Amino acid sequence: MNESNALPRATRAAPPRGLKGIAAHLLKDTLLLILLAALLLLTALAPGAVAGYPALVDWPTMAALTGLLVLTKGLEASGSLHHLGAWLIGFMATERATALCLVLAAALLSTLLTNDVALFVVVPLTLGVCRITGMSATKLIVFEALAVNAGSALTPIGNPQNLFLWQLSGAPFSAFVLHMLPLVAVLMLLLLALTACVFPGRPVAALAEAAPAPLDRTLFGVSLALYLPFLLATDAHQAPWAVAAVLLIFVCLRPGVLRQVDWALLLVFVLMFIDLRLFASLDGVHRMMAGLDLSQPAQLYLSAIAASQVVSNVPAAIALSEFSRNWQVLAYGVNVGGFGLMVGSLANLIALRMAGERRAYLIFHLYALPFLLVAAGVGYVLMF
Repeated sequence: MNESNALPRATRAAPPRGLKGIAAHLLKDTLLLILLAALLLLTALAPGAVAGYPALVDWPTMAALTGLLVLTKGLEASGSLHHLGAWLIGFMATERATALCLVLAAALLSTLLTNDVALFVVVPLTLGVCRITGMSATKLIVFEALAVNAGSALTPIGNPQNLFLWQLSGAPFSAFVLHMLPLVAVLMLLLLALTACVFPGRPVAALAEAAPAPLDRTLFGVSLALYLPFLLATDAHQAPWAVAAVLLIFVCLRPGVLRQVDWALLLVFVLMFIDLRLFASLDGVHRMMAGLDLSQPAQLYLSAIAASQVVSNVPAAIALSEFSRNWQVLAYGVNVGGFGLMVGSLANLIALRMAGERRAYLIFHLYALPFLLVAAGVGYVLMF
């Protein structure tokens, strides 16, 4: 496979220029169009709610996502990830070993850096490795999405739904980890076994034409230096100020990097916040939730998985907590619910958007839906 075929379309394509170019680019975004259509339908059902739409968006999350997109693009544009990928290839003899290393790295990072931050670190590195080796990036990124969903379930700070449930429960950090450990251990063993089966043992080596590009040391140094302060500022609930500082620095230093950022992803997230929260607030949805016997742990567990497939696992955790405070069952249910459909976890969306290839959505569901069934069975056995 040559290098150009290994790269996702979004990585190879030049950023759209001018309003017409941007509009044409957005009109090709199927997910964006679906979310817009859903918004129009939900607005028709409750036109008086339009004024409250901005309040439905989690703006600190959007600010954090914006900063991470810019910093990650800065590292990628500097050429540093290409150089790091070339160095890593020297330690990876086969495609299977490469896949196992990247999948395990994604899972481990997600336990401490949260699932979305782990993807922002690992996916660009994966794209760099695939440029060098000619490996297909899409399947690797799909498995990394599964890995961060599994790995982030371990700790209270691994993903937003765990953080919410941890605060709700008042349980010690260690108690939360011990509760989730059996589920995460089994899921990771299954995922690593699946990775070893799917990726072949073919030797991997750098392509002759894939010599590392010159390293932009200034861009690399600034992007890397800003990463930790940005994460600390975000953790201190100062994401809007932090992203403003990052954008100002890049405007002054490398404005061209900002043109390469996937701004459409931010629009997709805004629409998802509005659509999902509007849907969750419908009277019919509330009546359906009230009609479920959520006092039964097994029913609560299955409802958490099912709700995650419809409104994503973070809103599902928040909504179901209104009907039950059984955080142990909820934590299992909403974390298992991150697998399956793309909407199950926002981390899935981030990974697939970063893959930049339409068939990534098909490949993701090819593996994620069966994995959901297995994970649901594992969680049920461990819990009940």
